[in-house]
Amino acid sequence: MATLMSHVATVDVELRINSTSRQLTIDPRTTLLDALREHLGLTGSKKGCDHGQCGACTVHIDGRRVLSCLTLAISAQGRAITTIEGLAKGEQLHPMQQAFVDQDGFQCGYCTPGQIMSAVALLGERCGPNDDDVRESMSGNLCRCGAYPNIIAAIQSVRGDSR
Repeated sequence: MATLMSHVATVDVELRINSTSRQLTIDPRTTLLDALREHLGLTGSKKGCDHGQCGACTVHIDGRRVLSCLTLAISAQGRAITTIEGLAKGEQLHPMQQAFVDQDGFQCGYCTPGQIMSAVALLGERCGPNDDDVRESMSGNLCRCGAYPNIIAAIQSVRGDSR
């Protein structure tokens, strides 16, 4: 008896993740999030709502933030994908990661990778100088544990250092 999966075609894709090329053979419907987590073992990007509403799965493609649960892996071929695992330089945390630690910008930590990835992308975007501007820019990343003031403080501390 044939199963439905035996009729699903697969495709070969090459993804450039954290400056390393990775080859995969996947169902063409595979999301980037599932490719990262389930096929490559990069579990830093979290599966929260799986509907693009919480931001826990945020990664960068060509330096811009994207929701990896809404992005097909095949569409990311040939582009530079950065995950939370790719931010630190060896043992040295990215300044935003360090600021989250210094400002206690996380509570349970589940949303933290997505928050940090969005915060890093924010540094390269047009964003006003005030806390409300930062809150608006980060509004696609939800946190249920009430850490918003500390997340804003972490982001503003890095922005202040780079101004």
